[in-house]
Amino acid sequence: MSSMETKWLAAAAVAPIAWGSGYYVTATYLPPDRPLFGAAVRALPFGLLLLAVRPALLHGAWWWRTALLGALNFAAFFTLVFVAAERLPGGLAATLTATSPLAIMLFAWGLAGERPRAASVAAAAVGIAGVALLVLRAGVHADPLGVLSSLAAVVLSSLGFILVKTWRPPLPLVSFTAWQLVFGGLLLVPVALAVEGAPPHLDARAIGGFGWIGLAGTVLAYLAWFNAMRRLPAAAVSLVGLLNPVTGTVIGVALAGEAFTATHAVGTALVLGGIVLGQPAILDALGTKGRRSADGAQLPAVGLERTPDRTGVVHRAG
Repeated sequence: MSSMETKWLAAAAVAPIAWGSGYYVTATYLPPDRPLFGAAVRALPFGLLLLAVRPALLHGAWWWRTALLGALNFAAFFTLVFVAAERLPGGLAATLTATSPLAIMLFAWGLAGERPRAASVAAAAVGIAGVALLVLRAGVHADPLGVLSSLAAVVLSSLGFILVKTWRPPLPLVSFTAWQLVFGGLLLVPVALAVEGAPPHLDARAIGGFGWIGLAGTVLAYLAWFNAMRRLPAAAVSLVGLLNPVTGTVIGVALAGEAFTATHAVGTALVLGGIVLGQPAILDALGTKGRRSADGAQLPAVGLERTPDRTGVVHRAG
């Protein structure tokens, strides 16, 4: 793995780590039972702030394309996650959300020409098993609407991520992300008002919590995620997303005094193992190692399928 690939992979890790911290911040500092209000605050004000920092106008078809991405990546995703959280135990919802690497790989194959390797799919399955050990508890009730909402959130956000990867508007990624947040926030505000009523009173702790969720968990996280998604194979980035529940567990143990059991340790090991072993550079090294000619010379790695995308650019399979 080159130093540049390592840099962008580390940048991608910022996103799920920031998202994982959101569980503790939401439970500790934000108004209870107002997830849609929180989602609207997370999107619209910080989208406008980003747009003020890097102003740029959309043109032509990019208005509806960016509005669609705002709906997929923010409005629909946050709303569906809200429905899932209302109807499912947290552990089951998190486990279903952990299927997102598989959805991202599928959309990357269809829309970006990145055919996933069997090893990457297997690594995602190992990671999902690790997440289940971390957060899933016995005796859960699988409400059908909750399950459908959770899986729909995975599918729509995964599609949005790959469209961000493949669509290249004539404006900076910062401005492009800002407009997505603005459109997503504008869609979320009426939904939040209709479902949850008037905005709650916010004290200093809540304002600070929203500041963290907005700046770290939204602006920084999504810019890092979108940048990495554009520069690396989707499979590599999607697996890094499994750090989200690991971060939530670690913060819960460190700050909330939650227990860390042997099952948690095994789950964490499986998640981290799946992330590492699913990286294309690791797979390249494992594929090359041991393949030598009769005289001991190293042979090139095999199984690195390459698929041209619709622009004719050839991508290494993730």
